[in-house]
Amino acid sequence: MPSPRVALVSLGCKVNQNELEAMKHLFREAGYEIVPFSQKADVYVVHTCTVTHISDRKSRQYIRRARRANPDAVVAVTGCYAQVAPGEVMSIPGVDVIIGTRDRRQLVELVEKARREGITVNAVRPHEAGEAFEELPLVEVSRARAFLKIQEGCEEFCTYCIVPYARGPFRSRAPEAVLKEVQRLVAAGYLEIVLTGVHTGAYGRDLPGGPDLAGLLRQIVQIPGLKRLRISSIDPLDFTPDLKEVLTGEEIICPHYHIPLQSGDDEILRRMGRRYDARYYLDLIASLRARRPRAAFTSDVMVGFPGETEEQFQNTMRVVKEAGLAAIHVFPYSPRRGTPAAAMPDQVDPAVKKERERRLLQLGRKLSRQYAREFLQETMEVLVERALAGRPGVFEGHTGNYLQVAFPAAVDPTGSLVAVRLEELRGSLIWGKLVQDVNAGRQENGPGRRIDSIGG
Repeated sequence: MPSPRVALVSLGCKVNQNELEAMKHLFREAGYEIVPFSQKADVYVVHTCTVTHISDRKSRQYIRRARRANPDAVVAVTGCYAQVAPGEVMSIPGVDVIIGTRDRRQLVELVEKARREGITVNAVRPHEAGEAFEELPLVEVSRARAFLKIQEGCEEFCTYCIVPYARGPFRSRAPEAVLKEVQRLVAAGYLEIVLTGVHTGAYGRDLPGGPDLAGLLRQIVQIPGLKRLRISSIDPLDFTPDLKEVLTGEEIICPHYHIPLQSGDDEILRRMGRRYDARYYLDLIASLRARRPRAAFTSDVMVGFPGETEEQFQNTMRVVKEAGLAAIHVFPYSPRRGTPAAAMPDQVDPAVKKERERRLLQLGRKLSRQYAREFLQETMEVLVERALAGRPGVFEGHTGNYLQVAFPAAVDPTGSLVAVRLEELRGSLIWGKLVQDVNAGRQENGPGRRIDSIGG
């Protein structure tokens, strides 16, 4: 008998994407063949997001697409949308299995039950205080870098955000388990490890006597053979003096800090439930930049929060510019049912939100190009991630400070660190020239060519 085929798709954040890779591993272990979502399969898995109403809509579209692709297939729905709106998801024709943001290890078993017995299974359970971190198999998603989830859940309850309801309370992965995984990845040849979480900076708050994020990082950087360590996102209020010291003092930690701003207006921040003001944010950036002058600072910014005036939006533009951010992710505010902001008066007109998004994105592109130009004509280390689509013989990757670089090479260098001279900025991509011959280990400018530090 041929192996059953399963097609999986994920929407939303990197945490979701990494969880999907773990689910693929569970299906492989059970003897399934993984196929693209566009192909006919026996099982379809839609790993949903609910951070905006658009995410909900896309999730529903994928569910319906699966049912059309094979009316006889089992359709399983997992993730945040399934967790917060199980009844809504179950009402979509063709859904056979629904499981939220816990108990994912049971997914294959529940799918098999639905296939065998022809029944509908709703396995969504609410999150509970004291719930343990769910260990899922770690699967590397590229030849270059591996993502390691160290924390789950959020308890901040910002007024606009559905995530605490979808992901539940803080759960930290045991430090011993984190260190063991890092050692395994290093031994497997991975040069960069990215630590991820829903509220990564809260790591350890639920571990009696355990390390906080700074303590965990100090242990990780001691692991022999680790070349790069990157942290996905840290909230402004999580930067303790000890965390600042380790983030800026350890060369292995990439000089790239993603620190969500959300708004540059103090009144909007207060109404969002963000417990800092614009001056605190700017001072934080300045203090980190003083320690590591050429580091990249990136951020998330929301436009069109209820009641946001043009003047308040201009305050956000000013703070983004003053912070000298190297890149920003811009999100128009999306009302989420059950959150306080959804019931606030003065909801901003969608056309106004769209226009503010356009203007902020334009500023973000300008700042990104401005930051990238600072490194032209320098030679930097690039972690090669893949071949550049549509360009045979050209490869792309990122520097430690997350500049995206493309360069031609005669030999595929994917998965290695190479020296590249950055020569020209085209759009958001820097084109460069390979300095080191990765095949023979030679360098064009002779031995001893120094790779300029970007960290300070």
